[in-house]
Amino acid sequence: MSKFKILALGALIASSFSAAQAADGPWSLGAAALVTPNPYKGDQDRVYPVPMVGYEGDSFYLRGINAGYYLWNDKTDKLSVTAYYSPLFFRAKDSDSDSMRKLDNRKATLMAGLSYVHYTDYGFLRTVLAGDTLDNSNGITWDTAWLYRYNSDKLTLTPGIGVQWSSDNQNDYYYGVSKKESSRSGLSSYEAESSWSPYVELSVNYKLTQDWSVFGLGRYVRLANEVTDSPMVDKEWTGVLMTGVTYSF
Repeated sequence: MSKFKILALGALIASSFSAAQAADGPWSLGAAALVTPNPYKGDQDRVYPVPMVGYEGDSFYLRGINAGYYLWNDKTDKLSVTAYYSPLFFRAKDSDSDSMRKLDNRKATLMAGLSYVHYTDYGFLRTVLAGDTLDNSNGITWDTAWLYRYNSDKLTLTPGIGVQWSSDNQNDYYYGVSKKESSRSGLSSYEAESSWSPYVELSVNYKLTQDWSVFGLGRYVRLANEVTDSPMVDKEWTGVLMTGVTYSF
């Protein structure tokens, strides 16, 4: 399993359910394979399985690692309290870089906040503001995107463009290098500030039958300078590529 998964994973898995769950039933089950390019030095990209469990109700939804309760839910606007597992972490002992193995671990966390979606004839706005609830980073992220859904018989395409803001606490926890870490690892000390990272994404869903669908989705993220300037990072981009199958009932 990859030792680094970007925070965007939660939003993408949620998007996969909205794109893949096109049958009549509120429940969906499935499985997917996920590829995550790794920007940390000394780690390798990995492919690993992802279980897909979803439920869409009038008041509550479950989308894999994301769940929420609607405060407002109609055809035009959907406002919800949301919580999701953020699997962004770094385990020093798993790195193949001597200097990176001497750093502290960075833990995954549970993020919670508000999600809002607004639909128009020209596409829809998706935005999520969430903060760390487990006191790991004490960080805040804001993800917002504009997307357009194209339906043609059995095929659904949903391209989008967006940006993610990460607070200085969020970035410094995952990409900063303290003076103590610097002295024992040889890496330069680094204190990360808040950042804006633009991205493009695309989800594709094809209905094999009334209940069975195959899907694919991906996101390309251009990492901000506040991230790429970190001595822990050796790439200028990251992303997610996932494909799988779902059964709705």
